[in-house]
Amino acid sequence: MASSKVAVSTDEAPKPLPGIYSQAIKANGMVFVSGAVAMDAKTGKLIDGDVQAHTHQCIKNLSAILEAAGSSLEKVVKVNVFLSDMDDFAKMNEVYTTYWGNVKPCRTCVAVKALPLDTDVEIECTALL
Repeated sequence: MASSKVAVSTDEAPKPLPGIYSQAIKANGMVFVSGAVAMDAKTGKLIDGDVQAHTHQCIKNLSAILEAAGSSLEKVVKVNVFLSDMDDFAKMNEVYTTYWGNVKPCRTCVAVKALPLDTDVEIECTALL
């Protein structure tokens, strides 16, 4: 049985570079959301603030894409968090734990050498439709 994939796009989250990747892909009852940074969808620029403000914005962007796909934060099953400095782990978690509902998704959190636009956090997720 052949499976299909459908690109998801919304103006409520920052647009990806044209022709490089999709905001998300829906396939086989799942939605796979590309990494979101703390960019404002209207201005196309990173928001001001620290890793906590950036974590909120990342999750706001993920939520907008999930909703456009017909899903939601409550249906997220896997999250990957990328930090440019693992010293931000506790501060990011203070914000992160306020999302996702009672049953938290599986998660990986790693430190990376650098992130797009020299930001401090990027988050991607996979959810049920």
